[in-house]
Parts: sequence; structure tokens; C-alpha cells
Amino acid sequence: MPTSSREWRLVARPQGEPAPECFELAKTDVADPGPGQVLVRTTWMSVDPYMRGRMDDRESYVPPFALGEPLEGAAVGVVEASGDENVQPGDTVLHDAGWREYAVLDASRVHAVDTSAVPAQSFLGVLGMPGLTAYAGLLEVGELRPGDTVFVSAAAGAVGSLVGQIARLKGARRVVGSAGSADKVAWLREKAGFDAAFNYKDGPVRKQLAEAAPDGIDVYFDNVGGEHLEAAIGRMRRGGRIAVCGMISVYNAQEPPPGPRNLPLFIARRLTMRGFLVFDHNHLRGEFLREVGAWVAEGKVASEETVVDGLENAVDAFLGLLRGANRGKMLVRVS
Repeated sequence: MPTSSREWRLVARPQGEPAPECFELAKTDVADPGPGQVLVRTTWMSVDPYMRGRMDDRESYVPPFALGEPLEGAAVGVVEASGDENVQPGDTVLHDAGWREYAVLDASRVHAVDTSAVPAQSFLGVLGMPGLTAYAGLLEVGELRPGDTVFVSAAAGAVGSLVGQIARLKGARRVVGSAGSADKVAWLREKAGFDAAFNYKDGPVRKQLAEAAPDGIDVYFDNVGGEHLEAAIGRMRRGGRIAVCGMISVYNAQEPPPGPRNLPLFIARRLTMRGFLVFDHNHLRGEFLREVGAWVAEGKVASEETVVDGLENAVDAFLGLLRGANRGKMLVRVS
């Protein structure tokens, strides 16, 4: 069994955009698992936008990361030793102790995954939290209906790219996405099946969205906030729905950002806007895995990954994610 492991720790609270100096790669001892515990070797770990919020010491829906302690996040790995009869050495498992090479965990914190048909890292992306977020946010929060026009911001990311494809497969009339580069826009149109996509850096979002959705939109899936949210509100048709998944444009803001200036449209157009968290929709997990898993197996869903190799480069992967360096799911291959 290994006697030591590397792990990333948060050593300073970021002020604005996180800097590499806020993190420390440390070495720690690895104990043998006791009764009811397992030792897991992490093979893949996820970096996600919500982690930025946990770096601030403020009240939120999850506790902040503790200074000097290892960071956490979704990961998959292989069980190296087990003190629980229900978990066997060699099992591939999903766990929540990412950002480290090895972890001794209670067996209740790991969940076996079947990698016979899909690679292990799929359970961090298309068949994991991002996939369920897209599925629940679009169908249950956004209440997608056949014939709707759907707009997705950050559409080339892990969540946004799936939102657009699920909308198409569920009968949307038109699917529009925004992204931050010409390469991402081309991928959305040519691989992910979006009807229209635009680079928000090319001009005002309001103008480009009006050109991409001339008849208005029924559902807006918001990953960005700010200018995107205001532009979407301006294009909403009567009875339109906005599902707020994230607002990455303001995560590093040190001052409160201005709100949308066109909120009175909610009254005349009978609009609704609802924020959501994926773990409030776990009742959909079985349905999600059956339906989206079948689409993946049949090649109906394009699942893109941006892979960074080595635990030592995990912070670079996270900072790149915040700057939009990824197409699809940002992953770190640990071993």
C-alpha cells in the first residue's frame, strides 16, 4: 500500500480572480483503511465553476473550503484496499475527495460505476453531475416544451453543450448558443447540432442574439449572468422561462454587479426565472441515466472533454476553466 500522497490545499482566500499563490501542493501520509473504510487511488478528477464560490468565506449552499485543508470535488478512482465487504479491491468508484492522489474514505462515500460501456471519466461529465444539471435544469426547471426556442450561454461547456443537445432531442424548434471563441462556435454548429451559435466577444450579446433568434426565445439556460441575462430577458416571448444554473461572469467580482435593467418585462410577458441546484433533483437520476446513457451509447450526444494531465497541473486546469479554456468537460487525469 502507498505510504504517502500528494494533495492540493487552499492556503489563502482569493481576492477577485484566484492566483496560483492561493494553493499549495502538499505531501501527506496515507493510512491503511480501517473497518468500513476503503483506500481509493484517484484516476480522474473534476474541476467545476462552483468551486470558486467555496473558496470565499461566506454563507452559501455548501460550506467554504477550509484553509490549510485539502480541496474536495468529484473524482473517480480504483479501490486499492477495502475494509468493507461490499466494496472490492479493483472496483472503479465515484467519490467526492478529488484534488488528491489517494484517499481513505468511509465506504458509504464511494459508489461503484459500470465502465463496461463508457469510460470512467464519463461519470464526471455527460453521465455525472454536469449531465444531470443540464437534464434537470432544462426539463424540470426550464419546463421545455416541444417547439420551444432555447438559448444557452456558455454553450460549449460541460453543462451548456448538453443542454442544447437534450433540447434538440426533446423537440425544440430552434437551439441557440453563445461561446467565447470561433472554434467553440464552429463545434456547437457542426458537432453538437445547435441551429445557431455566436461568439459573444464579437459584439453586443443583445444584437447577436436578436440575429440568431429573430422570433424570440422561450427558454434561457443561464450559465453566465450579466450581459447575457439582460439580453435573454429582452428576447423572451410571453410565458418564457429562465433556468439559472450559474453566473460565471460575476464569480470573481469584488463589487456587486449591476442587475438587468429590463426586469419590468417580467410583468408584461409573464416571465419566470428560477435558480436551482442539481442535488435538489436527484429523483431524476435514474431516468437521466437511462435516457442520456442510451443517447450516448447510440452516438446521439457529442461529449467533448478537455484533459489536463497530472495532479500537479490541477490548479492550472481550474484557472483555465474560469477563463473559458475548456471545450466540454474540463478534467484532470491524475493517474
